[in-house]
Amino acid sequence: MKKLRVLVVDDSFTIRRRFCEILTADPELEVIGEAEDGKRAIELCEQLRPDVMTLDMMMPVMSGLTATEYIMAYTPTPILIVSASMNRGDLFKTYDALAAGAIDVLEKPTADNVDTSWERRFVAAVKLIAKIKVITHVRARLSGAERAVAAVAGARSPTPKRHDQPQSRHYNVVAIGASTGGPAAIVRVLKALPPGLRVPVFFVLHIDEPFAAAFAEWLEHQTPHRVAYAGDREPIELLRGQVIVAPPGRHLSVGGGRLHLNTDPPRHSCRPSIDVLFESLALDRGAEVLACLLTGMGRDGAAGLLAIRRAGGFTIAQDESTSVIYGMPREAVLLGAAQMVLPLDQIGPQIVRLLGNGEGGAGQ
Repeated sequence: MKKLRVLVVDDSFTIRRRFCEILTADPELEVIGEAEDGKRAIELCEQLRPDVMTLDMMMPVMSGLTATEYIMAYTPTPILIVSASMNRGDLFKTYDALAAGAIDVLEKPTADNVDTSWERRFVAAVKLIAKIKVITHVRARLSGAERAVAAVAGARSPTPKRHDQPQSRHYNVVAIGASTGGPAAIVRVLKALPPGLRVPVFFVLHIDEPFAAAFAEWLEHQTPHRVAYAGDREPIELLRGQVIVAPPGRHLSVGGGRLHLNTDPPRHSCRPSIDVLFESLALDRGAEVLACLLTGMGRDGAAGLLAIRRAGGFTIAQDESTSVIYGMPREAVLLGAAQMVLPLDQIGPQIVRLLGNGEGGAGQ
């Protein structure tokens, strides 16, 4: 059996050695190179063409973010960020790297505190990410400027699948869920929505709790919308025009005109769960809901999207060609939950068309 070829990048020699030991102990993995900074990572990536790369964020000479941007532009490679940096500025760089094409992020343990549970998660993440066909990203620094994400070379956006057309009505709530690949995808969708929306946008993202602390603030810097974490018992009517994100480690639901947060058991191993939000909206708002399920692994959100469709709301799923992982959207399509299946670039404009100029539309 052909082994998966791994490039390990970290400025700590001790950490690199430990990671290499963990990876080479698995019969399906082979470490083909090590790099101590982003510049050397780029050189080895071009020379060795690994199947997957583990990448630290904060390194000398060239950071993990800069290396990610370059690699995803010229030698697209599945990247697992392994970072211990949890302050606001470093978290922003991690989100930037995810938006630039890195696949996922894992918290780095201290050099003398790598337990067997973390080792199993690390190996499983490397194996999963190595099998993902990554998207080539146009070279650009992720400042506040416009970002562009190119489709895989030679690929064309498919004609949208329309299972049925929306009836003429006002949608008063937009709900979006995403997992792997979600940071880049939600930025693309929100940038297509004009400022001054007169509806709230609720968003659930699967991201490990240590890394989620500053995500709402980062997202606000990337889009023309006000973004905040949900607060328990907040009245929905006061949230029009805002993007409301489920906070890390807590389910977000809607009922009786208010938001509700809880720490009930995870759904599909996820807390927050997209299904929890979508199902509550189906019960509370029914036909007023416009919901979208974006890229992600697993099946969270598919049943909730179906509940919204059955309640009379309108539902969209991201298509396979533009999904980093066509897991959650695929499950929704198989359930018959998605009334439209669209490429990522068409989802935001379609939401704008569905909102229209009525009470649920954008302000003038």
